[in-house]
Amino acid sequence: MDPVIEYLLSGDPAIRWQVMRDLVGAPADEVAAERARVATEGWGAQLLAEQADDGRWDGGTYRPGWADESRPFFDAWTASHFALQSLVEFGLDPTSPQAQRAVALVRDNVRWEYDGSPYFDGEVEPCINGMALTAGVYFGQPVSRIVDTLLSRHLPDGGWNCWAQDASAVSSFHSTLCVLEGLRALSAAGGGTDATRAALSAGETYLLERGLLRRKSTGEIVDPRFTMLSYPVRWYYDVLRGLDYFRVADRRDERLSEAVELLRSKRGEYGLFPYENCHQGPSLIEMEAEAEGYPSRWVTLRALRVLRWWDAPA
Repeated sequence: MDPVIEYLLSGDPAIRWQVMRDLVGAPADEVAAERARVATEGWGAQLLAEQADDGRWDGGTYRPGWADESRPFFDAWTASHFALQSLVEFGLDPTSPQAQRAVALVRDNVRWEYDGSPYFDGEVEPCINGMALTAGVYFGQPVSRIVDTLLSRHLPDGGWNCWAQDASAVSSFHSTLCVLEGLRALSAAGGGTDATRAALSAGETYLLERGLLRRKSTGEIVDPRFTMLSYPVRWYYDVLRGLDYFRVADRRDERLSEAVELLRSKRGEYGLFPYENCHQGPSLIEMEAEAEGYPSRWVTLRALRVLRWWDAPA
């Protein structure tokens, strides 16, 4: 067996089933059996066990322990919003009893700190709403209010920005990609409309015109961190997250070429890809003990499937 594949398959079920599906081409029944283990073993099971009876993780929706003034304001990764993001990324089977119980608790009980709205009605910021839309679609929940809010916050340059005060603002790579992931999930699930498809196309064009990492005005790299590989991504943008979006959308475009070659250049001598940028903050569960600059199973899986997609014959 390829040593890289062997290394990836020695990880958690959340990684293994995706390696089997995307890199090994294992039979569908074997992939499904491995995926089912996410609910009962490893990181998925650990994260599910952290959910309280009120549906929340760590006492908050977007911010943990919202009513506890002793908690740091940016201590966010342990809250419900990011737990749901992780469960989606782990590939928890939404039809499993564990997923259905967890999501029912969220739907019936979890409210946004912003205004008390139910979780699957969404909040106000596009990056937050994009991620909530992804989770809502994945777990089969009604998401029309989130969609309406996102469409109302769409900016003239094609993207979105959580800090936009009016239509004169420019878009953000971070916010735009979070929204695109949600709208793409909606489209793939058959829930798109002419309005959401137009917004999706405009948002993709926003990123493509900038080569996934450069300013349209000057050609300069927007932020050096965009070139750095990370996982979990949380709400942050980086070039691998952008490329993985276009892989899922299966939209090949020559404007992705620079980003692809940047990614390819990061492959180490043993065929692994490094974890380069840790988004600081406590987590509910400990995944792999990865340090910046060292190989990462998550990053390697995501990078290899992007390159496999890009290099495949047209």
